[in-house]
Amino acid sequence: MTDANMINNPILKGFNPDPSICRVEDDYYIATSTFEWFPGVQIHHSTDLANWTLLTHPLDRLSQLNMQGHPNSCGVWAPCLTHHDGLFYLIYTDVREYQTDYQVRKNYLVTSANIMGPWSEPIYLNASGFDPSLFHDDDGRKWLLNVLWDHRPAVSIHHHSHAKNFAGIVIQEYDPNQKKLVGPIDNIFKGSDLGLVEGSHLYKMHGYYYLLTAEGGTFVDHAALFARSKNLLGPYEIDPQAHFLNSASHPSSSLRRSGHGDLVTLPNGDHYFVHLTGRPLPYRGRCVLGRETAIQKVVMSSDGWPRLAHNHKGPEQNVPNSLGVASDNKLQTEHFDFCKDKLTLHYQTPRIALTEPVLSYDAKPGYLRLLGQEAPSSLYQQSLIARRQQAFCFTAETSINFQPESFQQMAGLISFYNTQKFIYLCITHDPLIGRALEVVMATMSGSMRYPLGKRIPLPAGDIKLRIEVEYDQWRGSWASQSGDWQPLGGYIDYSGLADEVDAEHFTGAFVGLACHDLSGRFAPADFSSFSYIEHE
Repeated sequence: MTDANMINNPILKGFNPDPSICRVEDDYYIATSTFEWFPGVQIHHSTDLANWTLLTHPLDRLSQLNMQGHPNSCGVWAPCLTHHDGLFYLIYTDVREYQTDYQVRKNYLVTSANIMGPWSEPIYLNASGFDPSLFHDDDGRKWLLNVLWDHRPAVSIHHHSHAKNFAGIVIQEYDPNQKKLVGPIDNIFKGSDLGLVEGSHLYKMHGYYYLLTAEGGTFVDHAALFARSKNLLGPYEIDPQAHFLNSASHPSSSLRRSGHGDLVTLPNGDHYFVHLTGRPLPYRGRCVLGRETAIQKVVMSSDGWPRLAHNHKGPEQNVPNSLGVASDNKLQTEHFDFCKDKLTLHYQTPRIALTEPVLSYDAKPGYLRLLGQEAPSSLYQQSLIARRQQAFCFTAETSINFQPESFQQMAGLISFYNTQKFIYLCITHDPLIGRALEVVMATMSGSMRYPLGKRIPLPAGDIKLRIEVEYDQWRGSWASQSGDWQPLGGYIDYSGLADEVDAEHFTGAFVGLACHDLSGRFAPADFSSFSYIEHE
């Protein structure tokens, strides 16, 4: 295999965790978690495993997914996409609360004959845990697997205290005619000594049921493990070499925290494993890009266990492609002129859709209008539309027409991780100087910081705003329509927009457009353009 046939990881850059892969003839689809971002679930498509295109968000109606009020990093966890007898099955968890012992979540199923939809209304399955997946056995029966969540204190149960809540993988039959789970519930796998067993998928190969799980938590000790049994309900024997993938065993890899994933078999019988991974900022150890999706080639050992083809357990950045195609590795460049363009599928909103009149391409011709809603800390209704950051270095720009009448009104460019981690370059109103520019930065305590320490008076007319990010440095600048760019000076530590900072969150940094009106008067901000340009 020559370098011309190498897949470059990650294959889905930026926040795209918990991949589930599905092959239909020569088409490959990967579904990934979207957490509190709407519409729910990202599905990418490829015909060559190396180059992927965002295809659709199947959960696009509030009847399928209403996340108003969901805390940060709740919403859609770990979707599972399968295809059987001409129908796509998409299983997902809607998590409403995860940071207490109890948790609140429900598992659902939607189906569609076409990957592009329309997808059905959700079928409720259960609420006993998360990371559900569907297995289609060759006898025609279907089985749902998920983590069993145990809320009780560790002293009352008999396994590792650090993993007390992760009480094993349970399985129950799904009846497609009755559209519900039926029959007994069996706990088929308690996991290995690493603990925190989750992310299960089941496969039937070579006369065995192979159970794939993730373990070790989704940070530095994350890993993937196979166990197998001749019988669906076990007992399951753990791979004698233990976890076949873990970044901790290969500290020189640029792909860290690798684990949760899914296996796909090519028409020629070759196997590939897609898995979540994270690329920390150089020298900072923080993953502002969130958890991404990578791929590894898998071979079967002489005694029938899946192994990474490169003969060690660490993930590789460059992987040989049996399909003979290389990754194009293009940096992304997007420019939208709202005289003629609309934002693409890459742009999502927190928790609910933004529809007319809150988001409008028609209210002011040539502009995208956002009506200001609740604060950027709101878990309910705020006017923010953004895209994933997918490279360590990028520039984002916009041109905005905004005439605030109150200090409670603000609009501009936002670098947004969640309601507790963001940097907002915004135009507002100052009673002493009139229209002004300021930078607002969120803190985990719920208070706001103002790193500039001042507001900058702005001239009349449309204003151009620019964000430049280089690894962990965030810089802002502005210009009048006819003037030169005016840098704000210095930089802000951007690394705070990461999973690892202050609390366990699971998404990634976004950049986009926002308008907020804390007075409740729905002040309009009109954007004439937006661009996102990645750099080496």
